[in-house]
Amino acid sequence: MKILLLEDDLILNEIIEEHLVLQDNEVISTFSGYEAQNYLYSETFDLLLLDVNVPDINGFELLKELRAQNIKTPAIFITSLNMADDMQKGFESGCDDYIKKPFDLKELDLRINNIKRFFNISPQKITIIDEKISLDNENLTIINENKKIQITKKESEVLLYLIKNCSKIVSIEELTLNIWAYEDSPTASTIRTYIKNLRKLIGEDKISNIRGVGYRFNKK
Repeated sequence: MKILLLEDDLILNEIIEEHLVLQDNEVISTFSGYEAQNYLYSETFDLLLLDVNVPDINGFELLKELRAQNIKTPAIFITSLNMADDMQKGFESGCDDYIKKPFDLKELDLRINNIKRFFNISPQKITIIDEKISLDNENLTIINENKKIQITKKESEVLLYLIKNCSKIVSIEELTLNIWAYEDSPTASTIRTYIKNLRKLIGEDKISNIRGVGYRFNKK
């Protein structure tokens, strides 16, 4: 899992990063709102761990800005602000969970695991699509009954995003904002081509085209 960590306390940042890396996560550590912002608009992440009182842009404002841009990466606030009003402000800015300092690393693990279950974030490099088909997102291949079919990196990312968000319809705009971030945006026609290719490989019934709205991955 790829995690962005925003924490301006050097020691705590190091402790959290080391703990997460030991669990085979990829962690990008940042110490200010601007630094985190630069990464968030140039790379994609599976999870955001955000302190609130950090230099430049505070965590609340940073996440509120991301949500306004339709970037829906799951986010957990890690903060010493523990009043009910602070928690309300955190959830209103778009967070998915809130952990109060000081905390035990086991509590952090529990909250991260809950997010992974809720958003269907798999720590494995192999994502099971059904009993016969799986996606190897490290080697960019779809495995269909032991036959390996090469796909592009963006096709893999599109398919993974649809799988992780199988509970809802995903628009072309949402795919663009969450996968391409601030890279050159693809045309709607390009994304439709990716979807068309994926449907041919995994079965048209796996991805529904909701005309005029977007796409939905059909999880069995």
